[in-house]
Amino acid sequence: MPFYHKAGKIPSKRHTQFRKPDGTLYSEELISTEGFSSLYSLVYHCHPPTLVKEIEHAHSVEPEAAVPKNLKNRSFLTFKTEPKDDFLESRVVMLFNRDLYLTCAAPKKSMTDYFYKNADADEVIFIHEGSGTLKTIYGQINFEYGDYLVVPRGVIYQLHFNTEKNRLLITESFSPIKPPKRYLNSFGQFLEHSPYCERDIKLPENLETHDEQGDFKVMIKKQDLIYPYIYATHPFDAIGWDGYQYPYGFSIHNYEPITGRVHMPPPIHQTFEGHNFVICSFVPRLYDYHPNSIPAPYNHSNVDSDEVLYYVDGDFMSRKHVERGMISLHPKGIPHGPHPGTVEKSIGKTETKELAVMIDPFYPLMITEAALNCEDPGYYKSWVE
Repeated sequence: MPFYHKAGKIPSKRHTQFRKPDGTLYSEELISTEGFSSLYSLVYHCHPPTLVKEIEHAHSVEPEAAVPKNLKNRSFLTFKTEPKDDFLESRVVMLFNRDLYLTCAAPKKSMTDYFYKNADADEVIFIHEGSGTLKTIYGQINFEYGDYLVVPRGVIYQLHFNTEKNRLLITESFSPIKPPKRYLNSFGQFLEHSPYCERDIKLPENLETHDEQGDFKVMIKKQDLIYPYIYATHPFDAIGWDGYQYPYGFSIHNYEPITGRVHMPPPIHQTFEGHNFVICSFVPRLYDYHPNSIPAPYNHSNVDSDEVLYYVDGDFMSRKHVERGMISLHPKGIPHGPHPGTVEKSIGKTETKELAVMIDPFYPLMITEAALNCEDPGYYKSWVE
């Protein structure tokens, strides 16, 4: 998140001597992006972050395309995927392209015997069900239903759950996740008309310094392989840090909807963006207030992007038979729109209680076997049935 934050103890001047009570030096680490040309943070470790004792055999988690090319409106009932105890084993890629992976996960237990780092992608973890704490070297972020957790690439983390029933939607982005540029001024501050601002951001808190030695397993994902690294010191051994590169949280419930006299297009719901895709939040809001307005969305032809909608909760005025955790995929090349009867039904309604996450990628998505296993095969016919 592009504003300055710090925690713990740091020296008054960077790249200078910073000593422990016993007189030895803390180990400074620069965590930078785009080489040395973009966001960065400086972290001060009790031990050097380079103490690798062993690298175990890597295994592949590369997604395979069961449907590499698609021109059919589809839906997938993701709550049919089986929960698993382990966080990494529960992650199932549903849709993917060269810019992002869309993954569902249903972990039952916390990450207690290993840590995880995605070395290739920023992760946006949407909490559909469950609560707990994201733990990192930067501190802790408590999360609950409706939270987005934005974890930049290279951040080692653990998810500790308070619950056994957990459902997550994870967007892995091979480019940095950012707020939309049109919400920011030239200094990176949120503008007055933006639908959320700095006060809504959940920052890392409660920095805990684990000055511990032993065998600490970090599962590192790189180029679709997971490498088990065994480090000699605890990954969360920072005494302090400062900078602009760190994980943060944001609740979908704090997104302030933009409304108008007539139906507004989906970009008003945009929450984040990456290279060649956007993430939007559909939240409860007042309907359009022109006397002749039609609240239901108009038919839409996707010319330049696929459209993915992940249904979270509430009633959707444009569709029948919506389930929690359902993903709809409307590929570019063919139109989609409201179900028969829903347009007339929406007229006169004053508000909607719908809650959903939308991801629009500008390059076509490929479909995995896991997605096909939970597909509603008749979805594309639902406009005539």
